[in-house]
Amino acid sequence: MATAKISQKSVYLITIVASLGGLLFGYDTAVISGAVGALESSFITSLENNTTLAENSIFQFKVIISLCILAIGLLFASFILKFFKRSTAYIIIAGILLLGGAIYYFQFLTLPGVLTENLRNSILGFMVSSALVGCIIGASMGDNAANSIGRRNGLIISALLFLLSACGSSYPEIMNIFPGNDLTSFIIYRIVGGIGVGLASMLAPVYIAEMAPAGIRGKLVSFNQFAIVTGMLVVYFVNYFIVSGQTEDWINQTGWRYMFLSESIPALLFLLFLFFVPKTPRFQTMKGNEKDAMEVLTKLNGPDKASQILAEIKASFSRTKSHWLSFGWTVVIVGIVLSVFQQFVGINVVLYYAPQIFEGMGMETDASMLQTIIVGAINMLFTVLAIMTVDKFGRKKLMMIGSAVMAVSMIGLGFALYLQVEGLPALLLMLLYIAAFAMSWGPVTWVLLSEIFPNKIRGVMAVAVAVQWLANLIVSWTFPMMDKNEALVESFHHGFSYWIYGIMAILSGLFIWKFVPETKGRTLEDMENLWIRKKSN
Repeated sequence: MATAKISQKSVYLITIVASLGGLLFGYDTAVISGAVGALESSFITSLENNTTLAENSIFQFKVIISLCILAIGLLFASFILKFFKRSTAYIIIAGILLLGGAIYYFQFLTLPGVLTENLRNSILGFMVSSALVGCIIGASMGDNAANSIGRRNGLIISALLFLLSACGSSYPEIMNIFPGNDLTSFIIYRIVGGIGVGLASMLAPVYIAEMAPAGIRGKLVSFNQFAIVTGMLVVYFVNYFIVSGQTEDWINQTGWRYMFLSESIPALLFLLFLFFVPKTPRFQTMKGNEKDAMEVLTKLNGPDKASQILAEIKASFSRTKSHWLSFGWTVVIVGIVLSVFQQFVGINVVLYYAPQIFEGMGMETDASMLQTIIVGAINMLFTVLAIMTVDKFGRKKLMMIGSAVMAVSMIGLGFALYLQVEGLPALLLMLLYIAAFAMSWGPVTWVLLSEIFPNKIRGVMAVAVAVQWLANLIVSWTFPMMDKNEALVESFHHGFSYWIYGIMAILSGLFIWKFVPETKGRTLEDMENLWIRKKSN
């Protein structure tokens, strides 16, 4: 009995340490929300009054975008090679390269170095969303990092990247070691932080799952999702206390730096604590260190179960993986579209741009930051409720209800802004939207992704996750282009973009209703048989 208590205590402590990766995930992705206005003032407004600086910055912006597209293109080319025969894959890649390259060249690269309204908003949007490029890269590196240097060591690298990004993003001019200006330096450090987010999003759940005893694994892995939304709420509080009572000039010159620098505190704690937790037994066994693996298993599961678990781990390495299309295209498309809709309903626009959205509703800076804390609290509360109820109500029902409520909320918010109804109605619609997402598409999408893919093609989940980050990047990048476009603002008073997200919520609900099977109470073997039947029909 004493051994069980000791082992369970050790598991919980290890889970808390690993979940700091999730907390930093939420912290890093949400910290930008309080700094958007200051970043625009510090980096974008200065370009309007300096033609030479603007021309130089636009050139560097084009270079960064080109490198990012190249990196993402190589990643998705590797996915295409895993789906198709090599000859077919090369033809598809060549076709995408020619068509996409032509569009990119004529519609972007050849644009003159003049700061037009759309280009200005594009630069701002990319500044805010640039970390997501790193997320795509980091998530794609996660599997290789896990199998080469290990889950724990991969998280150590993630913590170092978080720490470097926190310092570099807060003082990009002092830490500018790149052949570019301060704007370029800031974007690069945000991408570095994004790589840390991508690694943590992949490795933290894997580390927890491999360390936790089977009986409490689900609860402990779901704690990582709770840590993510907690990180978002924490940074909303931090941002609020930084700007509270301060002038706009101070926020624009100094305050935003403290927001990014504050991440260095949890990042440093995460880094230090990781040196006191063990490598996972699965990784130790993979590297031939069975003695070390047995020692960890004995501590966490007791001596009676340790030998059995070690034997199961060794047996799992003999299982062969199947081709990614072994179960047909349907399961692949369902997983990818789930990931796309999770972002296209507009959640990260709210999380990244919340203070600006509230200021657009007529609120002062302090009040808008306080409203953002309420957004974070609602997000955390309803995420916890979703974790507690998803096994009771079922995945499909929660997702369809969530889609319906999000559609009503977003379309209603669009009309509230269009009719210039500011204050409480708009705020309530925003909070209703957050609650609906947190109860459905936020956590339940991850549950569905973990359940619909059979074990033999589990690697396809990497494609779905990469597409999810890409969709996040597209939505976050394009929001300022819609929300700050003078013609759209004059016609729709900032309501246009919310109608787009509302339409996406409607389509997401129809997609769940028509194409996504209910996975509640079904084993992974049941799901395998389901996809086999669909493939044969």
